Amino acid sequence: MRYMMLICEDESVAFTEEEDRATMAAIDVWVREMNDRNVRVQGNRLRPVSDATAVRVRGGEVLLADGPFAEAKEQIAGYDIIDCANLDEAIEVAAKHPVAAFGTIEVRPLLPE
Repeated sequence: MRYMMLICEDESVAFTEEEDRATMAAIDVWVREMNDRNVRVQGNRLRPVSDATAVRVRGGEVLLADGPFAEAKEQIAGYDIIDCANLDEAIEVAAKHPVAAFGTIEVRPLLPE
């Protein structure tokens, strides 16, 4: 079954350059492991929420707003689509992601195509 992992971080938390490099290196290790296991289908980082545009249609009018639509402590920083045997394996994969140590990894099943 395929799952979407939403990688959420608090963008207001500042990391040192060393911490940032260490986190990126750990993520690279995670990506290689999940690719080797044939679990990771696709994934990518997202630009900061300050680069987002929220799009809504109300009464036939397209309304745009800069930044996120919802105010939240954590913002989606990236995503991965994983293919796992079951939710237990998906949770195991998510728990290994380095961001799980300081952020949140939301695991959500994809609907069948």
